[in-house]
Amino acid sequence: MSQPAADPSATLAHRPPRSLWWAKAGISVLRTLGMIVVTMLGLLFVTFIIGRVMPIDPVISVVGERASKEVYDAAFISMGLDKPLLVQFLVYLGDVIQGDFGQSLLNSRPVIDDIKRVFPATLELATLGTLVGVFIGVPLGVISAVKRDSWIDQITRVIALVGYSMPIFWLGLVGLLVFYGVLGWVGGPGRVGIFYVDVVPVVTGMILVDSALDGQWDVFRDALSHIVLPAGILGYYSLAYISRMTRSFMLEQLGSEYITTARVKGLSEWTVITRHAFGNIKVQLITVIALSYASLLEGSVLTEIIFAWPGIGSYITTALLSADMNAVLGGTVVIGLVFVCLNVFSDLLYAFFDPRARDNAS
Repeated sequence: MSQPAADPSATLAHRPPRSLWWAKAGISVLRTLGMIVVTMLGLLFVTFIIGRVMPIDPVISVVGERASKEVYDAAFISMGLDKPLLVQFLVYLGDVIQGDFGQSLLNSRPVIDDIKRVFPATLELATLGTLVGVFIGVPLGVISAVKRDSWIDQITRVIALVGYSMPIFWLGLVGLLVFYGVLGWVGGPGRVGIFYVDVVPVVTGMILVDSALDGQWDVFRDALSHIVLPAGILGYYSLAYISRMTRSFMLEQLGSEYITTARVKGLSEWTVITRHAFGNIKVQLITVIALSYASLLEGSVLTEIIFAWPGIGSYITTALLSADMNAVLGGTVVIGLVFVCLNVFSDLLYAFFDPRARDNAS
């Protein structure tokens, strides 16, 4: 006896209204924005308090140690330090919302202008380092897991262990000595040679991009020779972390029952590895790569100092040593904002690659 045909209208009736879907999506967006606002408020408050409790007198940094008491008191009042701490924070918060981090005590320029000048250099360096880590570290981790306990696995694990545990400043110094001082394969410290300084018009602040846009390929080649070593060292550090995590994720998947089932069904090993095992770790790798990228943006201080790279890491370090707290707080807030944005971006990629995350969020 034949079954009655399914009623399409009944199926559609069980689907949630489109307006309800948009409402859930809107609530999810508002929740994300709320988390960003709360996180940034917390970051601003913590950095502000740290700037106030540090044993550095910002007034002395402005007027000097030999200033009279009258001059000191006048500067103290003009800087708003006579007001209650909560009032100072609210004033600081209002200025930051308007993009005003104050003036640098070192050069009397707005801190936001200095950050706009130095951050692209760090962004360029960290981006290239992350690309090296991803395009080499992920395949190494996959191969190491597939060839577990083989000589390839052993070499990969040693490479990762050395890169993950070796001090990055030592690698930088050795790299400069060998590849620049002895072999002469790469350029020296700085972003470009002295003959190419301020030659390319600033568009993005990233020297490789700006020189390519302007068609000055001699500057591009010189800049590439200068960035390849520091980016390679950061990339090696990123590669070590990414390859270890990729290997761990792949081993977990390769030991699962569904992988055994796929092999029993006669699927090729290439399909099992790339489509099934690797396909299920993509979401996990998103977080790993995002964290690695953020750590390079925030933690490239030693590399920038060793290679005289004018990025935000060396900028904050110089400001801290000079008691320029406006610059220190401004740079810290920008780095924190980058972390928050990368976390939000990784969440969006989660939803793109894994619909279950999108459903749970809504």
